[in-house]
Amino acid sequence: MGRLVPAVTRALDILELFLDGDGTLSAPDIVRKLQLPRTTVHELITTLAARSYIVPVDGRSGRYRLGVRLYQLGSRYAEQLDLAHEGQEVARSVAETCDETVHVAILDGTHVLYIAKVDSTHAVRMVSAAGRSLPAHCTAVGKMLLASLPDSELDTRLAPGTELAAMTPNSITDPAVLRTELEAVRAAGIALERRESNADVSCVAAPVRDRSGRVVAALSISVPMIRWSEERRAELEQLAAKGAADLSERLGHRAAA
Repeated sequence: MGRLVPAVTRALDILELFLDGDGTLSAPDIVRKLQLPRTTVHELITTLAARSYIVPVDGRSGRYRLGVRLYQLGSRYAEQLDLAHEGQEVARSVAETCDETVHVAILDGTHVLYIAKVDSTHAVRMVSAAGRSLPAHCTAVGKMLLASLPDSELDTRLAPGTELAAMTPNSITDPAVLRTELEAVRAAGIALERRESNADVSCVAAPVRDRSGRVVAALSISVPMIRWSEERRAELEQLAAKGAADLSERLGHRAAA
């Protein structure tokens, strides 16, 4: 690995300072936060401003905000993002940690569509495939995605008279019961499925957000009941939440401090 260039590192440190606070900074702010010489800071600010990476704030003398060049770079990065590809990479990392089957899914009407999947190496494991579609109400990812919908959209998908098909004896078939569960999912920020799509498997799932903060997918970990316990569930919930947060970050989401 080559040597880091100090001037470039300092310039990037300055840009990253704008991620906090109200998004504006002055030269004295930067000097104080980075403990850099004033002359160095002024030279770096002048260079960044000349290249439109930062711009002066109108009506606030001496303060700067991020410039259009960073928006252009960010937009190009966003254009290159592929949810399925990024989801597969994160799912692989999560599966390597827990050695259980990991899925990433999106909502398709009242069903979920699995767009990424990594298998457990255990002989006994959940059998599925990317591209498979299941009723959302029977799965942890589906509950997570349904719970993330605005009420108006949820009302459309769960209109009066909606029939919820059962995949196992544990599946939720009453829309009122499902709505109660979705409220609990919203409150917890995590979804749980207990043998509702497969009588031998339970799952946990967490939300994946894009750069606007909108939930666009969910990441789940599926575990055969022979390896399931409440202690294990708690561990997997934390791992699923971390994996979903990692994937969200790849999609440009920045969690609140």
